[in-house]
Amino acid sequence: MPSRRELANAIRALSMDAVQQANSGHPGMPMGMADIAEVLWNDFLRHNPANPKWPDRDRFMLSNGHGSMLHYSLLHLTGYDLPIDELKQFRQLHSKTPGHPEYGYAPGIETTTGPLGQGITNAVGFALAERTLAAQFNRPGHTIVNHYTYVFLGDGCLMEGISHEAASLAGTLGLGKLIAFYDDNGISIDGEVHGWFTDDTPKRFEAYHWHVIPNVDGHDADAIKRAIEEARSVTDKPSLIALKTIIGWGSPNKQGKEECHGAALGKDEVALVRETIGWPYPPFEIPEHIYEGWDARELGAKWEADWNDRFENYRSEYPELAAEFERRIAGDLPRDWPEKSAAFVAKVNEKAETIATRKASQNAIAGYAPLLPELIGGSADLAGSNLTLWLGARDVNAGDKSGNYIYYGVREFGMAAIMNGIVLHGGFRPYGGTFLIFSDYARNALRMAALMKAPAIYVLTHDSIGLGEDGPTHQPVEQTASLRLIPNMDVWRPSDAVETAVAWKVAIERKDGPTSLILSRQNLAYISRSADQLAAIERGGYILRDTAGSPDAIIIATGSEVELAVKAQERLAEQGKNVRVVSLPSTRVFEAQDSAYRDSVLPPSITKRVVVEAGVTSPWYKYAGFEGKVIGLDRFGESAPAGLLFKEFGFTVDAVVKAVEELF
Repeated sequence: MPSRRELANAIRALSMDAVQQANSGHPGMPMGMADIAEVLWNDFLRHNPANPKWPDRDRFMLSNGHGSMLHYSLLHLTGYDLPIDELKQFRQLHSKTPGHPEYGYAPGIETTTGPLGQGITNAVGFALAERTLAAQFNRPGHTIVNHYTYVFLGDGCLMEGISHEAASLAGTLGLGKLIAFYDDNGISIDGEVHGWFTDDTPKRFEAYHWHVIPNVDGHDADAIKRAIEEARSVTDKPSLIALKTIIGWGSPNKQGKEECHGAALGKDEVALVRETIGWPYPPFEIPEHIYEGWDARELGAKWEADWNDRFENYRSEYPELAAEFERRIAGDLPRDWPEKSAAFVAKVNEKAETIATRKASQNAIAGYAPLLPELIGGSADLAGSNLTLWLGARDVNAGDKSGNYIYYGVREFGMAAIMNGIVLHGGFRPYGGTFLIFSDYARNALRMAALMKAPAIYVLTHDSIGLGEDGPTHQPVEQTASLRLIPNMDVWRPSDAVETAVAWKVAIERKDGPTSLILSRQNLAYISRSADQLAAIERGGYILRDTAGSPDAIIIATGSEVELAVKAQERLAEQGKNVRVVSLPSTRVFEAQDSAYRDSVLPPSITKRVVVEAGVTSPWYKYAGFEGKVIGLDRFGESAPAGLLFKEFGFTVDAVVKAVEELF
């Protein structure tokens, strides 16, 4: 049986060889954390390489994702479907081993990491999902959800502000099955961190109410094992294991220096490492006895088989709960969802309320949540403004921990990244609210959700100058447009309660990416629709008001400005002008429709077009064209009541009518 150090050296060899072959990458962290990874994966991590999606597996992730070869080496060595040829293609086009761990590429990668601090924050979401799912499904004598979340992180993660948001909340929530391994090597890209990072990290995490194990030798397997055992014994707090390591351990000339952080060691140094650590094998060659020492397939199959037996016993006693657990883990909607969600939309249409779309959103949550026990909400300390609470909301940190609502505090970025962890864990559909203007704080986590195709739902209220007196610091101008620029992000800006109900329905049904719901503070008038128009809302854009004959011009609008467009059309009709009104609540969804439908709504032959949206104008010229006009806002707002601001900045029926008239 190979020694622990030999097993760890396999990680070091594969990591330095892959980086060297790519002539790009980060060998220092994998070489420095190899001993830690060996103990964790061989002595503690419960997983099954043959089934990376086994529901009760432990979750492992690298917050310091630049050290991705550590993870790829572990997956390869333990028996995942990640052959050596993929490691040889590290950082190459279409390989399963990109420069940072990418969710959906290699099996066993739980989340995309790289932007520092987000991995530890995702991990908080994973751990919270595990605890909540356990509380909702476990029963006396039947434990079907019981796993740990392990995360590696480094100095860079701890310098990023998001890690402070996440660590603070994790301590408050008491997530006892979250264990973080801090790679305290004192080196970042710019060199020794003591010039810019002198925090007493253990004391900081103690202040966050974490269990902290400081000053562990990260190259002493016995010390590492004792620390993990201690961390696992503490069940009411997350644990931080602070490990002193040497970056690039085993490199005689570069270990402990920034030179090995983000660049290949060089052929000569790689050869010296082999000599120093006693690794006589050629690049990418792993001897059979090392593979045997790492192979987790037999043990993983046993773990999963044992769980399957427990689950069948659970099914025998709780058949409905077992079926519900399987549905939620699979991400399927309830069988009666199509019928009941359609009935809810019809009910909203019949009610014909003039309310703010943030209120309509709250009504939608209250209507859909009883149908969807997997819906788990929250807000960044704005529940009373975002209206994300509903009568059935229960705090996840209260009582038996089986709730469905998270009080995130003023942590927009942390909230969004925690939501990513929750949705990737499985069993939940998270939504989270803040003001649209603060989507900027959360933006990189929103981008990561889109990149990972994670179907989180963002409730972004106070969508324009219509929020009024809080002024330009709180009035979003460019935010809606910038969210539309994120690939794979669905953005809905509904015009009334009906479009809001439909937007929520479509967001819930979406499985391949996130959705941003852009909602108003002020009341928006109900607009009547035919049955065909009601159905067409789901297509992202549709004809809301039309003319008897072929239209001479088209007004396109979203959100609160749709009412202006409808009233302008009525006045223009009195002048004998045939004008169509198109409501375009989701440009991305509309653009995904077939060309025949798009052309039926916006015929290319009709070039007289006016677009109205209370935001920046430039993105809308693709719809207005060179001959059209865009009524928007290419400056910051002012502090005043909403009605005065709309008049001040030209969002009036008169302004829309004038813009159309000028096209003739």
